[in-house]
Amino acid sequence: MSRDVYTDPLVGRYTSRTMQELFSERTRFSLWRSCWIALAEAQRELGLTDVVSAEAVAEMKAHVDDINFDVAEAFERETRHDVMAHIHAYGVQCPKAAGIIHLGATSQYVVCNSDLVIHKRAIGMVRADLVRAIDRLAVLAERHKGLAALGATHFQPAQPVTVGKRIALTIQDLLLDLDALEWVLPRVRALGAKGTTGTQASFMALFRGDHARVEALDLLVAKKLGLDATFEVTGQTYPRKLDTKIAEALAGIGASAHQFGVNVRLLAGLKELDEPFGKKQVGSSAMAYKRNPMRSERMCSLARKLMNLPADFHATHANQWLERTLDDSAIRRMDIPQAYLLADAVLGLLADVAGGLEVHPAAIRRRLDEELPFMATEEILMAAVERGASRQEAHEVIRGHSVEVARAMKEDGKPNDLLARLAADGRLPLTAEEICAVACDPARFTGRAEAQVEAYLANVVRPRLAAHKELLAQGVESRVRV
Repeated sequence: MSRDVYTDPLVGRYTSRTMQELFSERTRFSLWRSCWIALAEAQRELGLTDVVSAEAVAEMKAHVDDINFDVAEAFERETRHDVMAHIHAYGVQCPKAAGIIHLGATSQYVVCNSDLVIHKRAIGMVRADLVRAIDRLAVLAERHKGLAALGATHFQPAQPVTVGKRIALTIQDLLLDLDALEWVLPRVRALGAKGTTGTQASFMALFRGDHARVEALDLLVAKKLGLDATFEVTGQTYPRKLDTKIAEALAGIGASAHQFGVNVRLLAGLKELDEPFGKKQVGSSAMAYKRNPMRSERMCSLARKLMNLPADFHATHANQWLERTLDDSAIRRMDIPQAYLLADAVLGLLADVAGGLEVHPAAIRRRLDEELPFMATEEILMAAVERGASRQEAHEVIRGHSVEVARAMKEDGKPNDLLARLAADGRLPLTAEEICAVACDPARFTGRAEAQVEAYLANVVRPRLAAHKELLAQGVESRVRV
């Protein structure tokens, strides 16, 4: 890595080697050559044996991966056209095939078909990482399904929930993201062999007006590239609308991970949980005691970029004039790899945090104990009425003590002694033990949270994960700097 020029931190710091390799020049240009081979083979199989020889195809196959980058770069400096440069460079290595490489095709034949193969592979990789992250969160949700924690609305104390229920909410979001990926995946199909404006006119000329063979060529090329179908109608390029749908699905993953990361950061600040922390990890250069949630912060930072990328893709799609314009080229070179690399980085961090999240029951209970007496006042009121107290008088007793306790907690830093005050007030016909029986068990106030988690995991999450058991058998690839 050069230390003298800018390098993309997505590659240098955050992403997996596998995703980096998928978007490398070697992968891209090898795929271009695969596209030329597929076209030549298909043309020969469909009858152009007098034009495309077996020797030419064999020669092309022999050099599909040993790309002569220097030669291609020299040609590009002359031609200022990357596809033509690589056609010439390939021809240098394949003299018997030089005259038939790219026969009947336009530049977007190789660019678009290669992009679509990469899309298919990259979505598969993201899906695998997403499934593994969901699996780790499901383990957490099961483990803490009944652990009561103080709820929050508006980041103010609210009815208790359970830690597992909170995690289940994130899982639900991520399963919707998985739905989006699995919706778009079968819609990634080949451009095929469509020609300069999508009419296949050049191929009609090659096959002397034979519609059936031109249609067969289109599908045969797709199958040779590992894609099951082609777009029925296109301009010169495949529909850029597809890119927007893919970007939206990836951005959805970013949004779900961001929300989870924010919750981790908030709860870490309240000492209820911590993300993984290395033995020699440093939280702050100045404050030695700090244990900052830096992985969740990084996840949110990268997710923010991912969440905003769809705007680029929509603008690119909206600016495709008639059958083709070139203003999509430069931005797609950046946006498509970045979208997948960002998703790769975000999911790597999500799996890492989920796999090592530390939950602190004592701290959770301490916060609950500070607020639970207030939340129990309605049940205390009902119990007092059952013992013969006037509902209005009991309400006023409870209200008066509650206001005073809240003031003392805020202004004097006193602990919440509401239950003791109520037990000592003779106007309420309840003993300390009877009040505690109503108010001291957090599980009384979590409703069906635990049962909801159990049912959700059993009926939705585990069956969905079971459908992807082959992905779960694979390990999670480490990122460069987790």
